[in-house]
Amino acid sequence: MTKQSNTLNVIETGITDGPTLVFIPGLSGTTRYWQGRLGGLEKNYRILLVDPLGFGDSPRPWSRYTVDCHVDALYQTLKNEKQFVLVGHSMGTLLSIAYAARHPEQVTRLVLLSIPFFGSAKDARRFFSSQPVPFGWFFSNMALAALICIITRRFFGWLVPYIRRDLPREVAVDIAKHSWRSFTSSFWEVICNYDAKRDADALSDLPVLCIHGDQDNTAPLAGAMTLANGRQNWQALILSGVDHHPWLRAPQVCQDVVASPFVANNGESYVNPVNVVQVWKATVTP
Repeated sequence: MTKQSNTLNVIETGITDGPTLVFIPGLSGTTRYWQGRLGGLEKNYRILLVDPLGFGDSPRPWSRYTVDCHVDALYQTLKNEKQFVLVGHSMGTLLSIAYAARHPEQVTRLVLLSIPFFGSAKDARRFFSSQPVPFGWFFSNMALAALICIITRRFFGWLVPYIRRDLPREVAVDIAKHSWRSFTSSFWEVICNYDAKRDADALSDLPVLCIHGDQDNTAPLAGAMTLANGRQNWQALILSGVDHHPWLRAPQVCQDVVASPFVANNGESYVNPVNVVQVWKATVTP
């Protein structure tokens, strides 16, 4: 069932009387990132798939897409929900942390897939500017990023599924469902400038599970481990051979750990500052 819930586009699925899971995709992601890949979760949970402000079928206001702006829009959508687990991917992990810090009475657990944590805005800019051409230019120059967004959406959006063959077709198609303003501002304000560590400090004893691929070149594993370092309520599940998209590459593993408190039973522990870390030899879907 699709509905406009106050400000944001939401798809509700699963059972009506089960515990609630809320899914927030990453930058340029939409509800279709998750649809068709929820497996048995739909049999036991009430599931809300949300298009973030400025993306998918949600409104695209002409404004700065700050963390507070995103979280306020999410709250207007979720304010009538009593309690739920937040599941976020990439930029959605940062919005999930921010939401839980501001509305702790609603969030019972966080599941964070591929956290893009770089430590500071300066370090984020340095990382993205070091990426190969043309990606380094695109992510380190907001004017160029805006121009490419406009051209892609208006003229070449239909090419995206052929360029991004690493993604399911519907996910690739939806990459163009945003405005240049919502993309560039969200990238700058949320991924580069947001202090996730400050809000992570405010989460107190909220259980947090990080799921990260050891081959993630978009949001390097080291950043996620740095953020989780020393937080006794955080756990990490590292997927061997997986890139920036654990939910697409190893959906069954991800579904299983969302469905229950994370108890490692299929991996090899190794020394790491994070409280409990396991490496899983996941069966990877191309």
